[in-house]
Amino acid sequence: MAITEDRLRELLEEAAEEGARKALERLGLHDANAATDVHEMRSLLEAWRDVRRTAWHTLVQSAVKGLLLIIVAGSAAYIWRNGP
Repeated sequence: MAITEDRLRELLEEAAEEGARKALERLGLHDANAATDVHEMRSLLEAWRDVRRTAWHTLVQSAVKGLLLIIVAGSAAYIWRNGP
């Protein structure tokens, strides 16, 4: 049995569409709300990235402030013990 190139392309296209349809169904993105769901997931991912970025920024800022506090406290203790 020989299959023409055009028929092979049709079969491959049908198989790809069916595979994509099944994959979307497994992900729960097969209904009319799929576009909204994807948009919400992207928004949620962006919010998570913002939280992570802010957390790192806050951690670094707190570490710098703590280091400056130690320097100021050490300088004040030195001046208090030894005079100006």
